[in-house]
Amino acid sequence: MSQYLLSIDQGTTSSRAILFDLKGNIHAARQQEFPQHFPDSGWVEHDPEDIWSSVKHTCDAVMSEEFGDGDEVIAVGITNQRETTIIWDRATGKPVYNAIVWQDRRTASYCKSLKSASHEPGVHSKTGLLIDPYFSATKIRWILENVPGTRARAERGELAFGTVDSFLLWRLTGGREHRTDATNASRTLLFNIHTQQWDPELLELFNIPESLLPEVMDSADDFGKITEGGALNGVSVLGVAGDQQAALFGQTCFEVGMAKSTYGTGCFLMLNTGDKALKSEHRLLTTVAYRLNGKPTYAIEGSIFVAGATIQWLRDGLQLIQNASETEPLAEGTPIDHGVYLVPAFTGLGAPYWDPDARGAIFGLTRDTGIKEIVTAGLQSVCYQTKDLQKSMEKDGIRPINLRVDGGMVANNWVLQFLADILGARVDRPTLVETTALGVAYLAGLKAGVYGSLEELAGLWRCDRSFEPVMTKKKRDELYGGWIQAVRKL
Repeated sequence: MSQYLLSIDQGTTSSRAILFDLKGNIHAARQQEFPQHFPDSGWVEHDPEDIWSSVKHTCDAVMSEEFGDGDEVIAVGITNQRETTIIWDRATGKPVYNAIVWQDRRTASYCKSLKSASHEPGVHSKTGLLIDPYFSATKIRWILENVPGTRARAERGELAFGTVDSFLLWRLTGGREHRTDATNASRTLLFNIHTQQWDPELLELFNIPESLLPEVMDSADDFGKITEGGALNGVSVLGVAGDQQAALFGQTCFEVGMAKSTYGTGCFLMLNTGDKALKSEHRLLTTVAYRLNGKPTYAIEGSIFVAGATIQWLRDGLQLIQNASETEPLAEGTPIDHGVYLVPAFTGLGAPYWDPDARGAIFGLTRDTGIKEIVTAGLQSVCYQTKDLQKSMEKDGIRPINLRVDGGMVANNWVLQFLADILGARVDRPTLVETTALGVAYLAGLKAGVYGSLEELAGLWRCDRSFEPVMTKKKRDELYGGWIQAVRKL
């Protein structure tokens, strides 16, 4: 009889179900994209029913097509797009409004008013976050203020809020469990990362009833038994983590100073700071990396809103390419200093700028500029933004000198070599790049007793290829200087 761990990886543009064997190898995987909705400038929404149906479909597909008689799923883990906000009716499970996605900027003016009233220092000291539309609290408030009747229903305890993990857990358990983990809670602007509790003063500031909120659990914990999951019925959810924290865990960055960078829709560089919640003075975020046995491990994080989504835009918006795989040969045939800079601020700029009003632009166009220069500039923009984060970490006294990378973009060797060059740091790509799903499988396996320790998990990590910097410092500084000039022109 074979035993497996199943990960539900619910992302910004698609949902996946991945079956791992107990050595962390993928046995089977299914993926389904779902629609994105853009009802206004800077607004991004999902239909929660699309999220749920895509998760159900991928889980059913894996279990029916790849699961043999006598095989056993020991536990399920859920990892999710973070900050995305859903409020639903406790009686029916029906959402009161679309999911407001982490990229959404509709609350920018409200965030400005809070900053003008000098609330940010206090919020930052408790949450490790900045006041920005990115996080869940202002999205919750927007729904309560703008969807008729919701505030009164929330005050009466009729509604529930959750990030996507909570919504899926609620649905999978037939409405019995309203829970989240500490990593997801730490991205709401409502959770005190030092006390590990929902904070009454923050709830008052954002005018959010506490009755909306889920119970906060460890990242490896007993979240409840599945009853609405078809072939998964009877299996317990034993691991939950936000996608970036799950990737850190899957990359086994368990020691202080270890760092990973994930290149999905956005890009997120996270560095383990151990049991110390290091306060950034340079616009980075302090967050919960994972919580085990009631003890939080912290991380410092830089968030870039648009990374792989730039390549999607080049493909679907501009139609310069038909497939992301075309970008590597195009870049290989383009001089590194072609002079074009693409700043993909489609939904504002994240760290270290935190400018919700910025919008994308392309600089340096000439009559000689063609598809290959614009595509290459799109790839380079992801690396330049990672350099921004590295610079901020340096100023805070921590410099990631080697980086474990994952996500869809890391299949591109040209990107990883340019990344190593522009960072002046070694970049390691693991054998298994699905580290987000792997991380939450590891968390579920820890709780299930499959793995005995973090050291045992660290021994499973394997390097596929390392990329060492070969670019001169002069060229690196020259190219990055052009990027800084481009950002300043926005």
